[in-house]
Amino acid sequence: MGFLKHFQERLGFLPAKAVKSLSGSPRIWIHGASLGEIRVAAAIIKSLQAKLPGCAIVVSTVTAHGRNLALEIFEKEIPVVYAPLDLPGCALQALSSVRPDVMVFLETELWPVWIFTARRLGIKLALLNGRISPRSLNGYLKFRPFFRSVLKNFDAFSMISKTDADRIHTMGAPSGKIRVNGNAKYDHTIISPDPAVEQEMRRILNLAPSDRVIVAGSTRGGEEAMLLDAYEATRAKYPDIFLILAPRHIKRAPDICALIRNRGLKYQLRTEIGRGNVERTAQILVIDTFGELFNIYSVATVVFCGASLVPLGGQNPLEPAVWGKPILYGPHMEDFLDAKEMLASAGGSMRVSNPQELATAFLDLLDHPEKANTLGHRARETAFQTQAAAHRHADVIRILFSKRTFQRGIPID
Repeated sequence: MGFLKHFQERLGFLPAKAVKSLSGSPRIWIHGASLGEIRVAAAIIKSLQAKLPGCAIVVSTVTAHGRNLALEIFEKEIPVVYAPLDLPGCALQALSSVRPDVMVFLETELWPVWIFTARRLGIKLALLNGRISPRSLNGYLKFRPFFRSVLKNFDAFSMISKTDADRIHTMGAPSGKIRVNGNAKYDHTIISPDPAVEQEMRRILNLAPSDRVIVAGSTRGGEEAMLLDAYEATRAKYPDIFLILAPRHIKRAPDICALIRNRGLKYQLRTEIGRGNVERTAQILVIDTFGELFNIYSVATVVFCGASLVPLGGQNPLEPAVWGKPILYGPHMEDFLDAKEMLASAGGSMRVSNPQELATAFLDLLDHPEKANTLGHRARETAFQTQAAAHRHADVIRILFSKRTFQRGIPID
């Protein structure tokens, strides 16, 4: 129903109000698929507005959740639209309406028809905060000649890491157009935590400062069973331990609750807490709300990053790191290799391979709070060293409009 509700936009017929509100120069269209990319867009846009005063920006997204977050972040300052379908007529209609000077795609967004159409219209193209996962690289390489023809249309590739730069070069991107500028997603998370947030979360969750809390963030299918195994092993020594399970997709909450019931354990849902006089009393809480995970990390004694015990690329470990929490993750952190490697080298995290190792790590950190504090302190220091990536990505766009613009792209040396 949501898709059909805005189907005119997806066909390329953008709201007249959004188009008319675009005033200033240069015109920059930034596209991100969903929630994560919109947070990246917010960080980059803040830098762009400082570097290119008077620029006009429009943001597009694919999902309803991404759109809602964009509307919340940008309010009425920046128009937010749905992306056109990747079809010739749709892309041409949308681009002709906005008439951007530069089309920015974020992270892994490569829309061939949209890209070909933009180039044909003389629009500059840039991929910012670019990342290529091992899984997607294998797919791209099966059609390497085609993607080489797509990538040659870009003026600049501003990638997260050297690994990402090497991968997009392998796909066919010219090396002279590639730069490595870090992950702007972290600019959103690298903020000074507000102590009042932790106080409020403890009030909502009925937690005393001395309560021990395990927070498992952005978990995926198959991980909750392993986490419950580790939790029960930990609970044998620490019967008051509190577990918070925050699935990446909240629609899975009923399945997770069934897993917990089958073990004879008590749980509550986040949506049940705080309604009327309902207090949190169960030792397991399942998060079935959007947008709270960052704040929930504030009450953790130890954090597990989800999507890492199963081969799904991991979760951003720097979000809990800014709270000074010791961080555990599994062997599959491919989507956040740079963050994982920074934390590991600084001694701010621990890797586990299975539920048994996870339980052992939980017990180790609970038995040795001084070790947990040291890991958390190192994690926090590491997190704050990653700032300013958004400024570097935005500078790529600034250079495209400066006298130093190169006809064949932006050299990296």
